[in-house]
Amino acid sequence: MAYLELRWSDAATGTTGFLVIDRLVRGVASGGLRMRAGCTLEEVRGLAEGMTLKEALHYDPAGRYVPLGGAKGGIDFDPYDPRAREILARYLTAMRPLIERQWTMGEDFGLRQDTIDEVLAELGIGSSVQAVYPLLDNESEARARLATAFCVRVDGVPLDELVGGYGVAEATLAAISLVESTKPVRAVVQGFGSMGGATARYLAASGVSVVAVADRHGVVANPAGLDVENLLRHRDPLGDVDRSALCSGDRTRPAEDWLSIPADILVPAAVSYCIDEHNCDRVAAKLIVEAANLPVTIAAERRLAERGVIVIPDFLANSATNAWWWWTLFGDIEPTAESAFGKIHKQMHALVEATLARGGTPREAALALAQDNLDRINQNLGT
Repeated sequence: MAYLELRWSDAATGTTGFLVIDRLVRGVASGGLRMRAGCTLEEVRGLAEGMTLKEALHYDPAGRYVPLGGAKGGIDFDPYDPRAREILARYLTAMRPLIERQWTMGEDFGLRQDTIDEVLAELGIGSSVQAVYPLLDNESEARARLATAFCVRVDGVPLDELVGGYGVAEATLAAISLVESTKPVRAVVQGFGSMGGATARYLAASGVSVVAVADRHGVVANPAGLDVENLLRHRDPLGDVDRSALCSGDRTRPAEDWLSIPADILVPAAVSYCIDEHNCDRVAAKLIVEAANLPVTIAAERRLAERGVIVIPDFLANSATNAWWWWTLFGDIEPTAESAFGKIHKQMHALVEATLARGGTPREAALALAQDNLDRINQNLGT
């Protein structure tokens, strides 16, 4: 049973939005805000539960990072619609008391952090994470540390847009090493925004051949491997690739082909529920790493397991963005790329190794690890 569920209706357009706080820890919950046409309360509820698990997995009693509860917000609206920003502003206005006191929030599917921050500033709300400030030992130092981290760029790209995908790539590499694949590894990445783009970048940098990426217009594929950096230079802010800038050997394919392109790894990094019982038999890969939230349905995951397909669950694989915020704010890492990437590498490899060593499916094992930590949080912190 969730701590709180809210349904919001926009008086101007009839647009519906939701907020679910699954759990509070020390009075605060963490989780992003998404905008997509078709977003439902059930979806947001599942995402909020997943945030509780993400927080729990990274609990370290010796660290400064205080685990929070899980929450999620969602707006049922097309983020490409020109009215999206004004609807976002009205939703944030309605949720203002919770943003200020209980809900720490960042970007999710269909929204960018800079847009959220701009709208919050216009509304006179200081920060999307201000609810956590009372838990900090030194608020001014912590805020300065996070502000510094958000100014860091790696090859011209803001660090905050890279840490999530870097974590997915590291989780993927850890799984590959444990599966003991010795042949050249090929990957398909569905979604080429912040998460999918960074995942593809760091997989390619580690020697994985990214043979296809998918955006909302279809698939760009090359069996010899795509030039990921070229694609990144020619994508728009929401991850759509400019087809006029493709390299020789790159080919466009229909959107539905992303599941069946021959590859070892499949990284769904866009929408929820995109692999279900109706299409999961088309999956060609033997390893799925969930960069998106809830991309594989439970029914599909069972069928995939019967075929020997390993699924690294979302609340583990895509948890680095959330953890990076708190490691930085609480002072467990320095506000540098080197410190962030070092911590993420160590943590993601440790979590994947512990998950695959525990037995059962990866989801069952990761859930058990999270529950163990939730029990420790209850004992040490209370909820």
